[in-house]
Amino acid sequence: MCGIVGLIGDRVKVGDLIEALEKLEYRGYDSAGVAFLKNHELNITKSKGKVESLKNQLQDRLNELIQIGIAHTRWATHGEPNDINAHPHSDCSCKISVVHNGIIENFRTLKIRLQELGHKFLSQTDTEVIPHLIEEYYNGDLLEAVRKAVLKLEGSYAIAVVHADHPDIIVGARKGSPMVVGVNGQTIGLASDITPLLKFTKEVVFLEDGELVELSKGTVKIIGFDGVARKHHPVFVEWSYEDAQKSGYKHFMLKEIFEEPSCIVSVLTGRIKSGHVVLEEFKPFEKNLANSKAIKVIACGTSYHAALVFKYLLENTTDITADVDVSSEFRYKKPHLKPESIVVAISQSGETADTLESVRLAKRCGAKIIAVTNVVGSTLTREADCVLYLNAGPEISVAATKSYVAQLVMLYLLALKIGEILSNSIVQNSELIDRLMRIPEIFENSLKSVDKIHELAKKYKDYKHFMYIGRGYGYPTALEGALKLKEISYIHATGYPAGELKHGPIAMLGPEFPVFAIAPGDSLSPKMKSNIIECKSRNAKILALTNYDNQEIAELADDVIFVNNSNEELYPLLMTPAIQLFAYFVADELGLDPDKPRNLAKSVTVE
Repeated sequence: MCGIVGLIGDRVKVGDLIEALEKLEYRGYDSAGVAFLKNHELNITKSKGKVESLKNQLQDRLNELIQIGIAHTRWATHGEPNDINAHPHSDCSCKISVVHNGIIENFRTLKIRLQELGHKFLSQTDTEVIPHLIEEYYNGDLLEAVRKAVLKLEGSYAIAVVHADHPDIIVGARKGSPMVVGVNGQTIGLASDITPLLKFTKEVVFLEDGELVELSKGTVKIIGFDGVARKHHPVFVEWSYEDAQKSGYKHFMLKEIFEEPSCIVSVLTGRIKSGHVVLEEFKPFEKNLANSKAIKVIACGTSYHAALVFKYLLENTTDITADVDVSSEFRYKKPHLKPESIVVAISQSGETADTLESVRLAKRCGAKIIAVTNVVGSTLTREADCVLYLNAGPEISVAATKSYVAQLVMLYLLALKIGEILSNSIVQNSELIDRLMRIPEIFENSLKSVDKIHELAKKYKDYKHFMYIGRGYGYPTALEGALKLKEISYIHATGYPAGELKHGPIAMLGPEFPVFAIAPGDSLSPKMKSNIIECKSRNAKILALTNYDNQEIAELADDVIFVNNSNEELYPLLMTPAIQLFAYFVADELGLDPDKPRNLAKSVTVE
């Protein structure tokens, strides 16, 4: 996610804004910028790249005292990373400056309306509509202008606003993105998280959704979007700066697992309306489906496991076959693609070398490429015909966690959309769509079982081998669980379809070779029960991941992790936090750093 900072006080310097941004670099970003008032003049400097580049541009001004200032690190979602698209953004008068985290869903509609009113836009971003909206409503009262503006915004956002005519005021607003206010008599600030504020205060107020804040020297005023005053009691923060970098979590991986509920919201935002899936980006490809009998999917690693879930769902709900290939294999195959074939390429970074080469091979055959990625402006987005952005924010930890969850959700939406197009009906998907909308809350509840999973990790951490098994939708989950365990704990783990046990893998089982059974109460549960009995007969310990109603499996297992009951299609999503947390805690108990597993990089950019 992007980073926001706002500071106001008698001794605030330009360098304080830069230092605050440096404390937000852990969040990941592709550009940075500041806006500050000095002698009632609004100064804006922004730059593609690292904060260091911005700092170099301002080197001669770092010790200058300023009246107020806002700053931002951007992770691109609308418009490629460059100086123009970097925040802050301004209105036509260049008196209003805004920084923004989140996504404005209806920015196109707002932009057209504002252009009709004579407003001129410079960037490709969704953010730029905000200062122009504020300008439209401004009549001397900045807080009221911001309040009226945010009522027109759809989506999720946290914003900070300054105005050249108000050298002692910063206005902030929050809906769906975090915002923290630091309370201190001399210097008051707001930020995306506590990290940049610890230099000035340890007393903070956490804004709630639907609230605005007006900061002035020595005072904090909070109102709701309805204009009614709100009151908050400050919270004293005991964290050190090092803790705050990770928002109090020990590792980025753990933090990113706990960000998954909000990540799911980001993927779903604007993509389900009136009970059906809306993927505007996919519209040009709907005609290709009429004559399609198969869709090719290419991916690597964790993305490959997400692709397998997509395959199961698409083939179970439509007459289309989904052929899934590991990118590193597909690029050397005869592709058997025709002009107008559809290829779905999945890559968190958009820079995965094997996936990119596979895309180029497919394009030479005339295929249309649909990219599923998290990074705006990445190579994959430039080479694809259509891009479905995950909007998950950056992942700092090498192991994919929230990006995997985001991929699953996006691929569910894509499969459901294809099913809707082919059947010309949304009835068969309505229950699944309704359940999907409830997933963020279910995830929140699932993450409450963290202590139970931690205890199980302590119990199993000293085993040298693990076998993950599953059937149907449980098989990709078994593969992903085994991958997570091996890549961050270095324990040998292997994933198999449970029906393959007697074809060789069962020979490895014994008292020192436990089995992690992905065993929800789905249509294949009776078969899974038989496979677990087979494993127990070889004296293997059984750790089962199942739903609360599946007591038969629970009674067979030595240990159990429960998840909520659901449609069987959604179990791969619901079970993800458990397999990730188990791997994380095993690695942590072994004294390893799960954020930086040996020999691995976040993006595999070479073959």
